[in-house]
Amino acid sequence: MKIFSNKIFFLIIGILFIAVTGLLLLNYLLFSAPNSKSQKMEVFVVGLKTNRTEIIDKLFKQGFIRNKWAFEFALNRKNENLKIKAGGYYLSKNMNTWEVLNRLTLGPEMKWVVIPEGLRKEEIGEIMAKTLNWSEKDLTDWTDLYTRTKFDYIEGVYFPDTYLIPVSEKNFETAQRMINRFNEKFAPYFSLFSKKDIMWTTGLRLASIIQREAAGRGDMSLIAGILWNRLDIGMKLEVDATVQYARGKTNEGWWAPIKPEDKKIDYLYNTYKYKGMPPHPISNPGLDAIEAVLNPEETDCLYYLHDPNRRIHCAKTFKEHQENILKYL
Repeated sequence: MKIFSNKIFFLIIGILFIAVTGLLLLNYLLFSAPNSKSQKMEVFVVGLKTNRTEIIDKLFKQGFIRNKWAFEFALNRKNENLKIKAGGYYLSKNMNTWEVLNRLTLGPEMKWVVIPEGLRKEEIGEIMAKTLNWSEKDLTDWTDLYTRTKFDYIEGVYFPDTYLIPVSEKNFETAQRMINRFNEKFAPYFSLFSKKDIMWTTGLRLASIIQREAAGRGDMSLIAGILWNRLDIGMKLEVDATVQYARGKTNEGWWAPIKPEDKKIDYLYNTYKYKGMPPHPISNPGLDAIEAVLNPEETDCLYYLHDPNRRIHCAKTFKEHQENILKYL
């Protein structure tokens, strides 16, 4: 009887040993760090429209987790409705599944910032401040200090694009980041403007106006042709967007429709009052507007307007323009 009891005891011990060994092996195969000796921190990027399955696939393909099912299990155990936010995360392959999961659920260390075409730098600063948690001083410094380091870089060179920015980045570094992107994207156009005997700063100023005035890419070349026509004959540009820039922010935002009295604002950016181009760009244009400056549509028109459906109508004379106003507006 005693021998039989000893056999049962050792059998139970054996079963427990096998079970524990199996669990440890299973944990190693599924949940352990892919490379426990790694000391390198790497950036893992979650795209703006990346879903949960795609995130897990990417973690596996880039070697941050050993098993996709195991990570899904860990994620559901933590919170089955948990969403991993878009952005950049610093991960190491010496992290196990639970450590990777905890890092991803703390929130990104780099955030996506989308800057649309045609914004003025103050608007860009507001987006940055909201996304990166800038203080009021940070925002003021962006507008009045760090975007004024060079005369030609006061406006227009903060390139509209999608950026992945560390939350710890300083505002002057963000300004330089956007200038660097502009220099990269604009590089092919320097020679193109030179060949047409147009200063790049002049081209950028006109592009910034076109960007604000156009209803879309389709009418940029026509507007470019009309504005070049006005400049060629010494006519005032008389563009509403320049008045909006001169007026600044209102209760309706930065680009609210102008009023008749706004056209009397005594400011060099007001092209109803002053001939020629404004001193600097009035917005930060995209490449389509820049290309429109270089490739304007040939036209005899000097005037244009957009109807309520945002279709453009141009006129050769002011009389024709008045007729278009009555017809379309």
